[in-house]
Amino acid sequence: MSEAIRYLNNAKEILGKAKIEDNRYSDVKYVQEACGTAYLAVLKAIDEYLLKSGVIQKELPKSIDGYRKAIQKYISVRNGKLLKEFGDIYDELHIGGYYMRNIAFSRHSKRSF
Repeated sequence: MSEAIRYLNNAKEILGKAKIEDNRYSDVKYVQEACGTAYLAVLKAIDEYLLKSGVIQKELPKSIDGYRKAIQKYISVRNGKLLKEFGDIYDELHIGGYYMRNIAFSRHSKRSF
């Protein structure tokens, strides 16, 4: 099993611990932790792709801007849709879900889990 899939499964398991009241998650701790773990799953998947594409471990991205540049250079050379999707996932899972503790999921967040 790839490391990215393992992280995503962990995120699903964590989110499963969150209580739901009135069709909304009521325990921000589990939602926040699940969002952070799901975002890491996305980064691990990108890392795996880059490694398989010939990028050496030492040259893997270390920042959000680094990931954007790597996606643009190695993955979505002709199609910027993936880069936009990555930006949405960053905003919703990492910033919204993890840092801002926004527990109302949107289209990308729900799809991640």
